[in-house]
Amino acid sequence: MAIITISRGSYSRGKEVAEKVAKKLGYDCISRDILLDASEQFNIPEIKFLRAIHDAPSILDRFTYGKEKYIAYIQAALLKYLRDDNMVYHGLAGHFFLNSVSHVLKVRIIAALADRVRLEMEREGTGEKDALRNLQKDDEHRRKWSRFLYGIDTWDPRLYDLVIHIKQVTVDDAVDIICHAVRLKPFQTTPRSRQDIHDLAVAAEVKAALIELNPTVEVSAQNGKVHVKAKARSGELELARNLEAIAKGIRNVQEVQVQVLPVTRFTE
Repeated sequence: MAIITISRGSYSRGKEVAEKVAKKLGYDCISRDILLDASEQFNIPEIKFLRAIHDAPSILDRFTYGKEKYIAYIQAALLKYLRDDNMVYHGLAGHFFLNSVSHVLKVRIIAALADRVRLEMEREGTGEKDALRNLQKDDEHRRKWSRFLYGIDTWDPRLYDLVIHIKQVTVDDAVDIICHAVRLKPFQTTPRSRQDIHDLAVAAEVKAALIELNPTVEVSAQNGKVHVKAKARSGELELARNLEAIAKGIRNVQEVQVQVLPVTRFTE
């Protein structure tokens, strides 16, 4: 039992690989589902998430703490799904959110630009120049988005356990490789790794609930005990009480510790 995250570019056939892996293993396969879930859970129109993905950082940097809020909402929605095993996720930086969990196999699917251009031409009915321009623009947007939100470059092979080039290795070959790799001992769920992802999910849910009250909030969790840290210019005691009250209302939270630091020129 494990979790597989698949990072991919447009027309790299990563979506096809993800769906076939899920089918072969009997796992659930999710991607855009988390946007819909986050949209409903946090009452934010889905189109705003989609525009932020496509246009970042030009959209999010217009708003104070827009980056932090966006990450918090997406992370909470994603980890709600992934706290259960037997999942294949292809989409928004899953490897970033789960980099501390051992039973996650992180995969990057790549393909030659010429092959991607050909696929876009076939599926979208565009000419070669338009297809090339669209792909290059989309790639650059995705890289800017991941760098801005997470400080990572999704093209960096060091982020992944497997990088598979779809060419001589076919889609079906890639599926077989991934299904073999995920059965290896390092990617099997253990009591410790299960607790790790549960803690991440609880911390993400608490942070998403608190971030509107205080966008500087940082949250960690361990076995139901939650630690909240925030910064404030004034009213530290009242803020601490409000943060604690909200956090205690979150499912699976047993104990809350809140630390509010005064904002000074040294902590800003």
